Amino acid sequence: MVGIIIASHGEFANGILQSGAMIFGEQENVKAVTLMPSEGPDDVKAKMKEAIASFDNQDEVLFLVDLWGGTPFNQANSLLEDHKDKWAIVAGMNLPMVIEAYASRFSMNTAHEIAAHILGTAKEGVKVQPEELEPAATSVKAAAGLSNAGAPGKFEYVLARIDSRLLHGQVATAWTKTTQPTRIIVVSDAVAKDDLRKKLIQQAAPPGVKAHVVPIDKMIELAKDDQHFGGQRALLLFENPQDALRAVEGGVPLTTINVGSMAHSPGKVQPNKVLAFSQEDINTFNKLKEIGLNFDVRKVPNDSKGNMDEIVKKAQEELKKQK
Repeated sequence: MVGIIIASHGEFANGILQSGAMIFGEQENVKAVTLMPSEGPDDVKAKMKEAIASFDNQDEVLFLVDLWGGTPFNQANSLLEDHKDKWAIVAGMNLPMVIEAYASRFSMNTAHEIAAHILGTAKEGVKVQPEELEPAATSVKAAAGLSNAGAPGKFEYVLARIDSRLLHGQVATAWTKTTQPTRIIVVSDAVAKDDLRKKLIQQAAPPGVKAHVVPIDKMIELAKDDQHFGGQRALLLFENPQDALRAVEGGVPLTTINVGSMAHSPGKVQPNKVLAFSQEDINTFNKLKEIGLNFDVRKVPNDSKGNMDEIVKKAQEELKKQK
């Protein structure tokens, strides 16, 4: 696996490393290198050498640095001199670039491949709000990826996820990179009635992917349309398991549901760090299991899968203790 060094002036590298881990999961063979006010070029180079020495594969190294021509770049460049056939540097580091680099390591084996590939994502990650401030060329380019290309047919469901936060960083980056949807569809009666939440969700869609908010009955109707969605890869987001159950019972053809995050609220118990269940939630998951649904319990693709039966059992025991 390609080793990655994230390097910056000050603590920026540590911060972006932490943010990347929150969104895409903890990463092996990735190190942050910082240039602090009391340090000089030799200190940075020494840190980079130490980081490289810790990598499993020292032949393939990618440097992601904050500023072209800055000290972290210059020191990385001096190390690159003897490894130009293998190593690479990309400057102008941002979070989309880092996450894309993480995702690319699953399918690309060289630093050169990854460096060339992540440039587009890094540039597309720079957007502006209000949208009218966006250069016209950018808007046209983004729109080009939203066509209904493909033969007549139904949606291909690449992921169905229960997440009380709906469309947020982990979904817009990690899961989108892994599943490659053309559409992200939030299925919720409550959100469909909330114009502000709808607008925020549509604006949060990653480049090249269109986000929609539809009521549950509308999603059931769309799922039965066998003419208009051929070639479209749908990622469905449900705010709670009850909405997912209604959709499945209504005919949305799901076989697996990813359970990613369920927020705590009064009356709920928390069997693990990211899931909180009420008795109604437990009953709903039991019904989904009876129907034949499988559960994929993970926040991000890199996480190991949790055992839903054990999680539900623990939640049930904790609820009994409350009574």
